[in-house]
Amino acid sequence: MATKTSKLVQRAQELEDAVVRLFSGVAAAKKKTKKRKAKKAKVVKKAKKAAKKTKKAAKKAVKKARKR
Repeated sequence: MATKTSKLVQRAQELEDAVVRLFSGVAAAKKKTKKRKAKKAKVVKKAKKAAKKTKKAAKKAVKKARKR
């Protein structure tokens, strides 16, 4: 199990590493870029939720109309 370091400690290590590389002339290590989640998925989820709500409201209205 890997231990999680705090952001401050992580940044300090990065800076220390950068300084060492600066004086030793070693090229910087490639950093993995974080993938961003597509906004499209969120929009679809919201649209589905809204559709579900309207469908539920319509069913409720139909039930009330039938009771009368």
